[in-house]
Amino acid sequence: MKSDAALKQDVEQALFWNPAVDARRIDVDVHDRIVTLRGTVDSWAQKLEAQKTALHVEDARALVLELNVAPPENACADQELAIAITFALGWQEALRDHKIRVEVDHGCVTLDGEVDHAYQSRAAEKMVSRMIGVVGVANRIRVRTDHTVPDVGTRIAEALARRAQRESAGIAIDAADGIVTLTGKVASLAERRAACGAAGSVRGVREVVDRLTVG
Repeated sequence: MKSDAALKQDVEQALFWNPAVDARRIDVDVHDRIVTLRGTVDSWAQKLEAQKTALHVEDARALVLELNVAPPENACADQELAIAITFALGWQEALRDHKIRVEVDHGCVTLDGEVDHAYQSRAAEKMVSRMIGVVGVANRIRVRTDHTVPDVGTRIAEALARRAQRESAGIAIDAADGIVTLTGKVASLAERRAACGAAGSVRGVREVVDRLTVG
């Protein structure tokens, strides 16, 4: 197991070698293998990229994000951003049959509506997060409950076995009314994300409650 100092160095190096992140503006602090990122980034997309990068460093128990997003000086008006987002969502294959409502307040975007699958909600959030001028995203898109299937627990177990093989044996699954709770222990934050992603990809899942621990 890495020391806090070694883990801090690994996170700093991972951020430095990621061309999508300006590591010079991010401070890394590690205490008891809990990683904290502090500083200012230029966009919401860069904040998410820093998060993703830190999560893939082994031996971290948890990640705390204290990164502020500084909008560009020439950021477009909220109305223009809302129009651009609505247009872009309409061109997404996964969302073409769904009506997603968009609200923008000082660059903070709220998405609302209903979709058939959890992956569609994530696709909308991911696309919007990468757009210029976005400083925050609140995803309120709901997954329709009428698509819940009785064997969702079995399907999740199969999905975990396919996409998160190493950690699936230590995960317990509880599924009720489309809400899935994962409990157990995994080896890393990356494996934790993989398990939650696998569960959320199953048809009928509208919410994943993450109670996994990293050890």
